[in-house]
Amino acid sequence: MTSEELFDWRSILIGFVGAGLVLSVLLFTVGVDGIVAQLRRAQPAVIAILLGLIPLWLVAWGLCLHTVLRALGTPTSRVQSIVVFTAATFANQVTPFGQAGGEPISAFLISEAADTEYENGLAAIASVDTLHFFPSIGMGLVGIGLFVLRGFDFGRNLLLASLTVVVLLAGFVLALTLGWRFRHRIETTVLSVLPPIVRWVGRTVPRVSAPTRADIEHRVGGFFDSIARIASNPRLLVLAGLFSCIGWLTLAICLWISLASIGVTVPFVAMLIVLPVASIAGIFPLPGGIGGVETAFIVLVVSTTGVATTAATAAVVIYRGATYWVPMLVGGGITAVILDNLHRRY
Repeated sequence: MTSEELFDWRSILIGFVGAGLVLSVLLFTVGVDGIVAQLRRAQPAVIAILLGLIPLWLVAWGLCLHTVLRALGTPTSRVQSIVVFTAATFANQVTPFGQAGGEPISAFLISEAADTEYENGLAAIASVDTLHFFPSIGMGLVGIGLFVLRGFDFGRNLLLASLTVVVLLAGFVLALTLGWRFRHRIETTVLSVLPPIVRWVGRTVPRVSAPTRADIEHRVGGFFDSIARIASNPRLLVLAGLFSCIGWLTLAICLWISLASIGVTVPFVAMLIVLPVASIAGIFPLPGGIGGVETAFIVLVVSTTGVATTAATAAVVIYRGATYWVPMLVGGGITAVILDNLHRRY
């Protein structure tokens, strides 16, 4: 397996060109001169603290993946899980639609590192992404509660963000409940829909051979069995959720420090609301949600804290530089090593 076979580099390049255009429009709309003036106020010592927190976030979520793999019965070392999660982060950052676009690649990297079947890797990364949802929404609810207790004003945008948190929680819980209750029917539906699509891909795409129906049934069944094994281990689920909470809290601190680095002091509680709601914009159809994520962060930071738009934009530029570009560069290097070792093996 080569990087060319795993990644569609032409689509990725086009995606980044589109992302650059979207970011250019965003920065021009806010005012480039004002943003640059704010960035010049950034304190190097505070930026250094921010960069020092990035490994803590990656370690926490890498340990979340490690715990899920333990629940699957395919344990890897803690260090290996952290390294693979960082590589999976790269896959999510360079493909459109965030986690949704990067999950198939992440699943492949996990399956290779853990020496397990692909469906186990897919079940692991899908479970990790699902686990991340609940702590993020819980953090948002805590933030809303603290806003009420401390008597902060709820503007229209903040009220909309709060409503979004509540609706997301209710909708996600309902979807999970129905999905688990009717999982056998869903599996049957997938098996009836997927084979014709796979056969068409096998006829259309060069060098891709279509698996047999038995192969598809084995993999789909293996995926649902893996999900069931993870769900049947509540102790490890709680532990994984704890690591997820640590990662989310670290990201909230990073956002707060990004504002502090340019001399803007805001209530930390606002970050608990901004982060989970703005992160939803990761589904924006550009690599890593670029453009949509930045816009959501800026709007919510301004709504919850009242800071100037130029200051909020500068802080988001710093935050995304640390939490998007740094992990992507490190994860890209790790991914290249994994693929090179795989190529040498075969």
